Amino acid sequence: MIKSGFERGSRRELRIHVLPTKRFKTFAISLYAGIPLREDTVTNVALTPFVLRRGTESYPETTQFREQLEHLYGAGFGFDVYKRGDYQIVQFRMDTINDSFVQSADSLLDRSFAFLGEVLTRPATESGHFRSFYVQAERENVRKKIDSIVNDKIRYAAERCIEEMCANEPYRLHPLGQRSDLDTIEAESLYQAYQNWLDEASLDLYVVGDTTLEEVEQLVDRHFALDRTSSSGYAPQKTVAAHRDVHTVVERLDVGQGKLNMGLRTPITYGDDQYAAALMYNGILGGYPHSKLFINVREKESLAYYASSRYDGHKGIATIQSGIEIPNYEKAVQIIKQQLSDLEAGTISELEMGQTKAMIRNLLKEMQDSAFEMIAYDFNRQLSGKERSVQELLEQIENVSVKDVQSAADTFKLDTIYFLRDKKEE
Repeated sequence: MIKSGFERGSRRELRIHVLPTKRFKTFAISLYAGIPLREDTVTNVALTPFVLRRGTESYPETTQFREQLEHLYGAGFGFDVYKRGDYQIVQFRMDTINDSFVQSADSLLDRSFAFLGEVLTRPATESGHFRSFYVQAERENVRKKIDSIVNDKIRYAAERCIEEMCANEPYRLHPLGQRSDLDTIEAESLYQAYQNWLDEASLDLYVVGDTTLEEVEQLVDRHFALDRTSSSGYAPQKTVAAHRDVHTVVERLDVGQGKLNMGLRTPITYGDDQYAAALMYNGILGGYPHSKLFINVREKESLAYYASSRYDGHKGIATIQSGIEIPNYEKAVQIIKQQLSDLEAGTISELEMGQTKAMIRNLLKEMQDSAFEMIAYDFNRQLSGKERSVQELLEQIENVSVKDVQSAADTFKLDTIYFLRDKKEE
């Protein structure tokens, strides 16, 4: 396990995080750009990286853009758009081979920074704005991605549960934006939105590989033409669970299998001392194949085709997903609620504790074999303001007791039940 931590610096309102190591044959580069989830910006921000990956000032044609990656010995380039808590995050990634393994006249790390810096700050333009053809094409691409959620009923039910649960919160918004906004976005308006986003976003640049903080700072100075007027960071979120009756929503669509989803709220977030206990709670409830939901709802009662749970530690929300036969709705709800009650009562076996600790331990250790996983873990520090190394979290997990899980369980309160069923009337 790597003992050394990331070295920190900053340049031009850009936070820099470097982990010097010779373990990997490549450089892993990640640039995170985060902005609060807002209805008026979410779709523009989501569309922006799709347009940025079409071309730059030096490589305006998409074929030229892709050829440049080949000239970097097949460097990998990609991006993701997702949400963490009430923030929308755009993450750009580059994976380029270490110079010592190729014969190159120029530094591949330097050329990779030149490429990424240009993608971010010098996109392909026409008449002072994005190329209209690129914007039109990527609008349709994003539209198809949003439509695909509706066609995937498991994803659709998960999103609808969150929408109902967080109807008055930014978290209800999907990170890809709103389909209804796409038709109003043109090249001129998107370019203005891109400039605003670049000026306002919280920027974090990560590099893992055989380099130094000093070298990366020099590369940023050379290749990132940022002219930012302000610096922003992430405000750690503290969710206060709303005290209300359980909100039940039944939606009817043309489906053959019911989708039963539940949402729970907890004040425990990533920065809390109880975070390790909350991870254990989710793991025992539905995070792994040995969990209570999988064993009791799916295996013993044969009520569900799938049954699992997820926990967003940056928002303080846990969700339960299950696929059931439509007539089994009442019984499935009853048995799932029983699993929640058992956790609150501390009805947890030593086997469940041991298996869950082993699963979390293995995931955390495997993370050290992937530079991008190490980056993703450290980025939690930026989002939450909480310094917690992998080793510290491992030790905290090992020390979690049944009573600790029971105490965490007592904070998870059922908020919403969402059921997607067929159109047939009973």
